Amino acid sequence: MSVQLTVSVERFPIAGRFVISRGAKTEAVVVAATLRDGDALGRGECVPYARYGESVESVVDQLESLRALLEAGADRAALAALLPPGAARNAADCALWDLEAKRTGVPAYRLAGLERMEPLITAYTISVGTPQEMREAAAKAAHRPLLKVKLAGEGDAERINAVRAGAPEAELVVDANEAWTEEAFIANSEACARARVRLIEQPLPAGADAALARLPHPVPICADESVHDRVGLATLVGRYDAVNVKLDKAGGLTEALALAAEARRLGFSIMAGCMVGTSLAMAPALIVAQGAEFVDLDGPLLLAKDREPGLRYEGSLVYPPEKELWG
Repeated sequence: MSVQLTVSVERFPIAGRFVISRGAKTEAVVVAATLRDGDALGRGECVPYARYGESVESVVDQLESLRALLEAGADRAALAALLPPGAARNAADCALWDLEAKRTGVPAYRLAGLERMEPLITAYTISVGTPQEMREAAAKAAHRPLLKVKLAGEGDAERINAVRAGAPEAELVVDANEAWTEEAFIANSEACARARVRLIEQPLPAGADAALARLPHPVPICADESVHDRVGLATLVGRYDAVNVKLDKAGGLTEALALAAEARRLGFSIMAGCMVGTSLAMAPALIVAQGAEFVDLDGPLLLAKDREPGLRYEGSLVYPPEKELWG
């Protein structure tokens, strides 16, 4: 075995701006890991996230620290012991999945135990703005069956009402990204119930979410920032009704699949989510998304330009990846 690791930083402009409660961005900066073994090429992509103490530089350094071990043939199990959950491990783990699929000729979804992959409906994100801005954005996307609405705290009830007015028929999930206070939770969640919102994602800060165990849930609540991997998952029972499984948080497809299975055992519904990245990041997440109640893999739809080849999107319907992309 003679594996070679390449680590690269790539930038993809976002169409317009992507705005959440913590700020705005105009480009997706991703780190890609490529493992080459002769003619077999395995790739993985991650998005470093400052909220979790990551930077492009720290993720590149983590991957470079693995070079000798990966080039010596370290597998996914070894990787889990070498790096903590996070973006760097995600890129390496997904590259190892892809490399195994290319070496063996067995698609990654079969390696993961699935018999087939189905196209799925993904949410489409409406960024935070004024109620009028968000109504206009929702009206432009009203033909999409599922919208994910970013919120920011003060004024969220008006934002929710505006989006519902702009997209009367679309199903809605909302994502506060930790921006609500306990005091605002009841009023905002009641506004969500009136607007027929199906799911509220991470309303309270991760360190202050114990209150969710005693607050009413007129709309089901989904953990995002409060859950990364399986560690601590059991403590969220009673606080949340669903968990958002993201490969960048879990540290790759391997842990994401294990997390989803354990979450189901504990009674949680599953959202398969993503950071803003390219089709290379979405492709392995589509394996987790098979059977998930909510799919939020719209990263490439938010970019001005995706990588080639990319995933096939028809409206909000996303198709399984071709082997030239991943898996």
